[in-house]
Amino acid sequence: MFKNNVFKGVFLVALGATSFGMLATFVKMAYAEGYTTAEVTISQFVLGITGILIINGFQKAKSEEDVIKASKKNIFQLMAAGTSLGMTSVFYYMAVKYVPVSIAIVLLMQTVWIGVVLEMLLEKKIPSKQKIVSVVIVLIGTLLATDILKNEIQLDWRGLLWGMLAACSFTTTMFTANRIALGISSAQRSLYMLLGGAVIVFGFAIASQNTPLNLSIFLKWGIVLSLFGTIIPPMLMNAGFPLTGIGLGSIISALELPVSVLMAYFLLNENINITQWFGIALILLAIILMNINFNRNNNN
Repeated sequence: MFKNNVFKGVFLVALGATSFGMLATFVKMAYAEGYTTAEVTISQFVLGITGILIINGFQKAKSEEDVIKASKKNIFQLMAAGTSLGMTSVFYYMAVKYVPVSIAIVLLMQTVWIGVVLEMLLEKKIPSKQKIVSVVIVLIGTLLATDILKNEIQLDWRGLLWGMLAACSFTTTMFTANRIALGISSAQRSLYMLLGGAVIVFGFAIASQNTPLNLSIFLKWGIVLSLFGTIIPPMLMNAGFPLTGIGLGSIISALELPVSVLMAYFLLNENINITQWFGIALILLAIILMNINFNRNNNN
C-alpha cells in the first residue's frame, strides 16, 4: 500500500511538473502571434480562476461531509501569498519575451539557492554542507546552461533581470504556500491564491496595455495557458506532495526543467548545445543532492 501511494504521488507530481514545463513555450508561441504579456496573463488567470471555481463546486457537491471552509484569516493570508504567484507569472513571461525559453527556465530554477538563502535569513542558521555544495553546483550549472561565458551568446539584460525577479517571487510563493491554511482543500487554497495573483496581473495589465485587449487570446491560448499554468500543476502537486514527501517531491518536480528545454527545442527550434545540456544536468544533480537524506541512508 505504501509503495502504491508513493508511486501515485510520483506520478501526480511528475505530471504537474511536466505541465508547468510546457507553459513557457506556449507563451512564446502566443507572443509570436502578436499577443502581449498583459493579454497572456489576464486570459490565464481569468480562465484559471473559472476552472478552479468549477472544481470547488464539484468537490462541494460530491462530498458527503461538510467541506471545511476557509476563514477570513485564511483568505487574507492566501490572497497575500498569491500576490507573489501573480508576480511570478508576470516576471517569468516578461523574461520569456527577451531571452530563449531554455534560458528563462534556468533562471527560474535559481529558486534552489535563493530558497537556501531565504531559509538561512528566516531561521537564522547556517546551511548544511550538503546545501552549500548544492548551491555551488547550481551556480556552476547556471553559468554553463546559459552559455553566458561564451562571447557569441548575447543575452538581453532585461530578460536576465526579469528571470531573476521571477525566481525570487517563485521562492516566496513556495515558502508561503506550504505554511499557511493547510487545513482547507487544495482547490480552495488554489482559488484564493489565484485571486491574490489576479490583483497583480490586472494591475500590471492596466499599467502596461496601451491598446484594447485582444479577446481572441481567451479562445486561442487562454484555455491552454490556464490548464497548464494555473489548474493542473497546483492541483496535482498539492495532491502528490503529501504522498511523496518534500524531498522526493522536489526531485520529481525538477522535471519541469528538461521538459521546458525539450519543448523549446522541438517546437521553437531553440538551439541548445552540449555545454548547456551539461549545465542543465548539473542543476538537476544539485536538486537531487539537496533533497537526499544521507543520514537516514547511513542509519539503515
